[in-house]
Amino acid sequence: MTTVLDLSPIASLTRQQFYQLCQANPDLLLERSPQGELIIVSPVGGESGTWEADLIGDVLIWNRQTRLGVVFSSSTVFSLPGQGDRSPDVAWVRLDRWQALTPEQRETFPPLCPDFVIELRSKSDRLKPLQDKMQEYLDSGLRLGWLINPQDRQVEIYQPGQPVEVVNFPVALSGEEVLPGFTREFPKDFP
Repeated sequence: MTTVLDLSPIASLTRQQFYQLCQANPDLLLERSPQGELIIVSPVGGESGTWEADLIGDVLIWNRQTRLGVVFSSSTVFSLPGQGDRSPDVAWVRLDRWQALTPEQRETFPPLCPDFVIELRSKSDRLKPLQDKMQEYLDSGLRLGWLINPQDRQVEIYQPGQPVEVVNFPVALSGEEVLPGFTREFPKDFP
């Protein structure tokens, strides 16, 4: 579950201020919308945490074999080109894009949109804010994204220039040309 604080009546939260706020409050998972709203993200329970770790593990194993990029956990905030600062549940960035960043950019919130993201809807998440977040990634340069929705037994697939594709469990998804050779099955009984 997320809480959105509209700070516009008293302040406009800049990217630098947001970074400083996160550094001063390391126990909070915070995001910032393109409009400068502060988003407080609640921690997930054990079930969602296990599913998220499993998904990160799948992408990590594939990446260790291919060495094509860098994998990030949900604790990583990306400063998106569309002005939001977001933290996907699973993220992957092509190696050449990561290496093009300066050491300072890598140390703070990387100023780029991941090539691939997964958002996993937990039981307390509303679907529409997650769909809006996926659209924000697309608008910022995302190449492939999966919104996994266990409650409705579906996955929404996001790709630039294409309508959102909704597929029902069971399904085997492909990383397509973004993550060549990567597949992930979602059985009927997922999670």
